[in-house]
Amino acid sequence: MNRRTAVVGSAAAGAVAAGVAAVVLADRRWRAAEDPCAATVLDPGGGRAFKVERPDGAVLDGAVFGPEGAPLVVLSHCWTGTRAVWEPVAARLVAAGRRVVLYDQRGHGASTLGDGDFTVDGLGDDLAAVLEAVDARDAVVAGHSMGGMTLQALAISHPDVVARRVRALVLAGTAGFGVATGLVAAPVRLVTGSRAVDRVLAGRLGPALTRGSVGRRPRQAHLVATRDAWLSLPADVRRRFLAGMQAMDYRAGLAGLKVPTTVVVGSRDLLTPPRLGRALAAAIPGARLVEVPGAGHMLPFEEPDLLADLILAEGEPS
Repeated sequence: MNRRTAVVGSAAAGAVAAGVAAVVLADRRWRAAEDPCAATVLDPGGGRAFKVERPDGAVLDGAVFGPEGAPLVVLSHCWTGTRAVWEPVAARLVAAGRRVVLYDQRGHGASTLGDGDFTVDGLGDDLAAVLEAVDARDAVVAGHSMGGMTLQALAISHPDVVARRVRALVLAGTAGFGVATGLVAAPVRLVTGSRAVDRVLAGRLGPALTRGSVGRRPRQAHLVATRDAWLSLPADVRRRFLAGMQAMDYRAGLAGLKVPTTVVVGSRDLLTPPRLGRALAAAIPGARLVEVPGAGHMLPFEEPDLLADLILAEGEPS
């Protein structure tokens, strides 16, 4: 080994060591940060379980929490998440006297995939079936990320269900078009389906690599939960649902929405950037836009109090 090679090797090793040290220090800060989800916790075993069988063989797994006959809220979760993403918000809603429906999207969590396609339209059909199964009446329905896209598909394809069963929509950290398109489309799809990336995420540095999913105030528990949810989905399932979101464009259909809608945008959302949230609000007649300074994409973890308050406000008599 010549002197130049040794110097380069030493520099590289030093850079790696410095990077690892920075991650360790960041981990300590993130662990020490106050977690807004810790104050009010939902007992996942305290709900009434239900299942919805779909025509293509998928079985949607869900649970209903809160007092019978109370005002109803239905929550739809994100891509690569599970209904647990909404638990911090659901806990606050139940404490406020609401009845809350949580369910796993097909192929996520405890719900099976079935033989259907991987389109957002199909997820909207699933949500319509969930609303029918729980006999939702005058419900506030909220969706995060892919869950918000699911709500848009529901409203466009099933206006009759919305008219009979939905009082208002809350769309958090989501978009109606333009998800991972253009120059980033192919690289994002490659990373999403990569088992090599999964192996790195499963290691010690994994939570740090999800740092971009949250905003100004990361908490270690949120990063770990986001990483673990990602790894719980087979790579091919992730990739095919991503392709479904990339193909989605609801701008034309959104112009016909008649239900009151609130769009919530994190100012530091890197996954569904604020410009897409603003465009979504602009496409929906009368939509209210709420921008959250410093928040990232994982709003149910980062801002559970705010989301609960917005949902509760939509359920109040006008």
